Amino acid sequence: MTPSTTGRRAVRVAAAMAALTGAVMLPATASAQAARPPAPQTQTAQTQTQPAAPAAAPCRNTGSFESWRARFEQEATQQGISRAAIAAAAPYLVYDSRIVGIDRGQRFFAQSFLQFSDKMLPAYRLQKGAEMIGRHAALFARADKEFGVPAAVIVAFWGLESDFGAGMGKDHAIRSLATLAYDCRRSDMFRGHLFDALRMIERGDLTAAEMIGSWAGELGQTQMMPSEYLAHAVDWDGDRHRNLLKSVPDVIGSTAKYLVDLGWRRGEPWLREVRVPAALPWDQADLAIQHPHAQWTAWGVTQRDGKPLPAGGPAASLLLPMGRLGPAFLAYPNFQVYLKWNASLVYATTAAYYATRLAGAPPLNRGAPTIPALGQEEAKELQQLLNRAGFDVGVPDGKIGAGTRSAVKQAQMRLGLPADSYPTPELIARLRAGR
Repeated sequence: MTPSTTGRRAVRVAAAMAALTGAVMLPATASAQAARPPAPQTQTAQTQTQPAAPAAAPCRNTGSFESWRARFEQEATQQGISRAAIAAAAPYLVYDSRIVGIDRGQRFFAQSFLQFSDKMLPAYRLQKGAEMIGRHAALFARADKEFGVPAAVIVAFWGLESDFGAGMGKDHAIRSLATLAYDCRRSDMFRGHLFDALRMIERGDLTAAEMIGSWAGELGQTQMMPSEYLAHAVDWDGDRHRNLLKSVPDVIGSTAKYLVDLGWRRGEPWLREVRVPAALPWDQADLAIQHPHAQWTAWGVTQRDGKPLPAGGPAASLLLPMGRLGPAFLAYPNFQVYLKWNASLVYATTAAYYATRLAGAPPLNRGAPTIPALGQEEAKELQQLLNRAGFDVGVPDGKIGAGTRSAVKQAQMRLGLPADSYPTPELIARLRAGR
């Protein structure tokens, strides 16, 4: 895994929310389901999401920023970065305590999939997305031909990440990266991004002054960290620069290439809304488990309108972002690309659903009128109860990530509850009672 991928996972939901609301949001946790051993006669996903790491112990910086900066500049020179690029960045190689405050903030983005998707996909964003597909049809045709990525997929990320360029952030990337590279919490990761930001200056993609983006250093209309930008951006307007802040051709081509580099498979679906029966082997609803359409059909899963699933096609996982009472989807191997873009299950599902809407799908079936949900304190209590029952979810923090969802599934199976990996007040009550 590259450092850039980890950085993307840390800030992606916050950046998307800020693009829509203008508010400062803090990082979301990964909510993808943990990989589990496949059940008999299953096919495991080729790429599985990793369990969330336990909360790290607080760290403290040692040494001054000035001495850190001197060492950093010396190492940049040793890596072959020109003195001219270092000098161009020098005015921005400063410490900003506000950035550390945001990065270490304790608030938690705890909305459900329906709450998040409702907020992120208002009518205007669907309309604007369709408009952008029509306006840049020739560029999207080129992207489809060259990379095999449909317009709807690119536009969904474009809309969520920056509202089509309207909300790319207001912080200077080099200042943010220097601050986070000095800070003890994730210094190695951000040092790598800072070196690559200097290489971008040296290459001529952007000037130091132009590098305005998110608080964590993401840049451009689809918010790439510098290492992603350096490795995956392309020059599609022919000006010999890769400008993802201002050039629409560069944005579209670079986003398509990056998705392919993450593993996008040409001509294959990514997400399909389905209808599930009341009785199903719910433990099979797991992103680490895949079945062919024939097996899902045998279990009573149909298309949204009740018609049979298509014959053939790639195997798929059953995705229940809000449990068996909420929306239901078949997630195909291409859905793993969404999770590589951002490991938050809420974000990945919203982005994939947005793309299906842009591709012509109707609004989703929201499921039961009332779906029980946990607040942060309830979620923290659930984690404590799971730990007490022998399911290791790490330090309880009220964040329902991959490790917690995996433990929820195991607890549901032990207690004889439908094992859909979705935490509920009922599960808390059963665990409290020790049953």
